[in-house]
Amino acid sequence: MEVTLEGRKRQPGSKPNALRREGQIPANLYGHKGTEAIHLTVDAKSVELLLKKATVNNTVIRLNIPDEPWQGITLLREVQTHAWKGFPYHLSFFAIASQDSLQVVVPLSYVGEAVGVKQDGGVLDTTLNELQVECSPDSIPDSIEINVSEMNIGDTLYLKDIILPSGAQALGDPDLAVVSVLQPRVSEAATETEDALEGIQYGLEAEGEVEGETAEATTETETAAE
Repeated sequence: MEVTLEGRKRQPGSKPNALRREGQIPANLYGHKGTEAIHLTVDAKSVELLLKKATVNNTVIRLNIPDEPWQGITLLREVQTHAWKGFPYHLSFFAIASQDSLQVVVPLSYVGEAVGVKQDGGVLDTTLNELQVECSPDSIPDSIEINVSEMNIGDTLYLKDIILPSGAQALGDPDLAVVSVLQPRVSEAATETEDALEGIQYGLEAEGEVEGETAEATTETETAAE
């Protein structure tokens, strides 16, 4: 996904807080062919809309800067937010070339209901919620779907089993467990109840044995008296 954002060069000596009061958010652009960062401002309302569909290190943003020699695409690298008000406070962008190979973080989406969960009461255990992949800017996936519907109890999908979009390569240990279906969990309360029932059963059996021995002893005494 690619989105567009308008920016403008920040005037030397401008105060960040004054810019924010004017509805502008300070930002920096790194990674272009120059040696210094470009200091920018972007419209606060535009940023609010941007953050509803863009994520850090995942979305390609075409940054338009009037009167600036550099024009191109970027990744949103960082969003700083106000300590207690929560609104965006500062943005950082990283310039990229269309032919670059990028390392980005992509969220994982688990779809379907595992057979081992639905039929056998197992527990779906996920190890990862996102995955680092290497790909070109024009092939960054919004998310990666993992279908777990055929998984039974004891099954595990590893990193090497995950099907990635064309042009994307997973980074990390191929044998890393991503998702598993585990045996049903027995709650502590259920275990205590089971132990208590076993104790009661044992007590009843023991009581029956004592009563039987007492009755037998009484019979023997009566027989001896006769």
